[in-house]
Amino acid sequence: MTNQAVKAAFESDLATLPLKALLPVKQITDAMRASRKFKIIEQSVAEVGTIEPLVVFHNPDQQGRYLLLDGHLRRDVLLRRGVKETDCLLAIDDEAFTYNKRTTRLGIIQEHLLILRAIDRGVSEQRIAKALGVDVALIKQRHNLLRGIAPDAVALLKNKSVNPTTFNVLRKMKSTRQVEACKLMIAASNYSLSYARAILAGTSNAERIKPARHSSPSVVTSADLALMDRELQDARKQLIAVEATYGQDMLDLVVAARYVSQLLGNQKIARYLDDNHPEIVREFCIIVAATLRQSALPTDV
Repeated sequence: MTNQAVKAAFESDLATLPLKALLPVKQITDAMRASRKFKIIEQSVAEVGTIEPLVVFHNPDQQGRYLLLDGHLRRDVLLRRGVKETDCLLAIDDEAFTYNKRTTRLGIIQEHLLILRAIDRGVSEQRIAKALGVDVALIKQRHNLLRGIAPDAVALLKNKSVNPTTFNVLRKMKSTRQVEACKLMIAASNYSLSYARAILAGTSNAERIKPARHSSPSVVTSADLALMDRELQDARKQLIAVEATYGQDMLDLVVAARYVSQLLGNQKIARYLDDNHPEIVREFCIIVAATLRQSALPTDV
């Protein structure tokens, strides 16, 4: 097998560019300016400035203008504040739809690193909390997010949407077990607190920071047995009801998933959703892929 060089997606250095030279690919409406997301960005810029650079196509046109690929809300906020120029990341790819579609949204670890960067620049935790519209206790938690987490485990979860409380469970494991746990979560695409606890439950004392506590088994009374029997009967009734409608429900779900798949295959619709509702696109893709994979039908997504 021959080794192929990986093409860089961005220029290595940031460039400071005039905001007027950045050509947007979508319009910022009054409704978008009234959204909570816009208000948070507006407050964040006012408190700590722009931490995450705007993304533009690296090759300007004949008039020295750059195509803006990502950061339209930040650009609008900066213009409204009278800012003349800002740092930009120069992207090799000039297709905004492709860029947005392939970009992984900010994960919990990236958020942690951005907070550390802001603190290193002299921004207090109180100002960061005010900028993001959250309690300062949450910023303190994010600041200490990776304390006690092995570097290899951090690298595995760097771009994943991990529940922040999952790291509290990982801290109870030794480094090698943390890495194993991260690999298990990645394989299952499950980064929830409950799954992390399940992995911890299967961790030996030799792989834990502290040995597990063994509680005394509780005594099961006749009343407990009667309650469990009633709950078992109720569960059986619910299972029978589900089995009776499962076939029709699955058929309806497959038809709906196929329709959503066709919508996402329409470039105009996909571009609009990706620009305005990226979180909906992600959920649609997950649902469609899971449904069509389970039904053994080909997918267009």
